[in-house]
Amino acid sequence: MARLLFVTGTPAGVRQGSGTFVGISVLRQALEQAGHRVEQLAPRDAASHAILPRLAFNLAARHQASRLGAFDAVVGFDLDGLFVRVPGARRVASIKGVIADEQRFERSWTRFAMGIAARLEQANVRRADVVLTTSAYAASRIAEEYGVDGARIRIVAEPIALARWNAALDAAPRAPRGGETVVLCAAHLYPRKNVAALVRAMVLLKSPARLRIVGTGPETPALGALVRELGLRDRVALLGHLPFESLVAEYRNADVFCLPSLQEGFGIVFLEAMAAGLPIVACRAAAVPEVVPDGECGLLVPPRDLTALASALDRLASDVAGHARLGEAGRRRVARYDAPLVAREFVEAIGA
Repeated sequence: MARLLFVTGTPAGVRQGSGTFVGISVLRQALEQAGHRVEQLAPRDAASHAILPRLAFNLAARHQASRLGAFDAVVGFDLDGLFVRVPGARRVASIKGVIADEQRFERSWTRFAMGIAARLEQANVRRADVVLTTSAYAASRIAEEYGVDGARIRIVAEPIALARWNAALDAAPRAPRGGETVVLCAAHLYPRKNVAALVRAMVLLKSPARLRIVGTGPETPALGALVRELGLRDRVALLGHLPFESLVAEYRNADVFCLPSLQEGFGIVFLEAMAAGLPIVACRAAAVPEVVPDGECGLLVPPRDLTALASALDRLASDVAGHARLGEAGRRRVARYDAPLVAREFVEAIGA
């Protein structure tokens, strides 16, 4: 069995840590259930992605790791683990989101801070023995942005704890059905998630529909203002962060999942939607087509095309057979991302 050290400065929770936290925690649990030993270094107070606390954590992690004993591999996520050295251990840089790619969608101070973080992430991948990432798209961005030979990069998808999701979905209460299509969106509300486009598309829908948005983030105030500006307060609900059981209930009672992201290194929420049997509407951008093949378990539209986005949602509202076919295909497809399978692929990829 492998002895692994995880190093992550990602905020410890879904509210701040979003999909990165979910991916790391689910992977760790699956590895431990398979008999591997996993220690983790993380900040005691990981409340933000701010670059100075993140850098301070990484400097401290260098000394903390030396007191934890021997490991087969040190796995640093994104820029984390840059300074950690454990004699005899392979150095693994596991890139969940390519910061240099995400930076393009940010503004002002956030963009500047992410530029510094991208430099640190670049140093991390260049010094690593093994570079992992979650999609072919992300691998291409690492190669181009950070100057890393593509042959050094290995792809291991994000995992989902499918048994937990299936049990929770079966237990979730079913709300009374109305005559409207319920569209669910779940995301950490960064600009690159493009959720404002979905809100605007609601005005163009021909079929009656309601939109429920789960998540928090820097775009929350602007989205609230947009909903009021468009007169959509009766049709669009901003639900904020929800605990797991409440989130599952939202999936259980939705008809369609939609997240029109312009940039995704993977997109764990798409796996959650598949587990719930929801057809997906998303943009043909970044890694999304790898996770949601167009026409198989969802409909993909051109980025920033509001008319196409609204048309895809209308199509699923009226095409009962197509809706069912996409949903069932999603349930089948998500099985390949089950956490025990991904954990096995992860151990093989890092050579531990």
